[in-house]
Amino acid sequence: MFGDLMGMMGKLKETQKKVEETKERLNSVLIDESSSDNKLQVTITANRTIKNISINEELLQDKEQLEDYLILTINKAIERATEVNETEIAAVAKDGMPNIPGMDMFK
Repeated sequence: MFGDLMGMMGKLKETQKKVEETKERLNSVLIDESSSDNKLQVTITANRTIKNISINEELLQDKEQLEDYLILTINKAIERATEVNETEIAAVAKDGMPNIPGMDMFK
């Protein structure tokens, strides 16, 4: 019984380490998002850190339009980054979870 418990604890620690490594790796996964007309491009990491914003000269003439473009495009980028992040972390966590009866969290 205690051997099983110790084995499970070891597996959980190993999984925690893998999750941390995955989070670190996601800092280098870049996601590019553009406005529908490509006047604004945003590059963001899978950990949701903005790395680059490229703005077409036309947008610099209209402050409100630029603000709208920024909000829409950054929100789309964050949404995509979140999806990648959650998928990657869930895959590592599911793979490393010990088989505990009644604990079917990741179905």
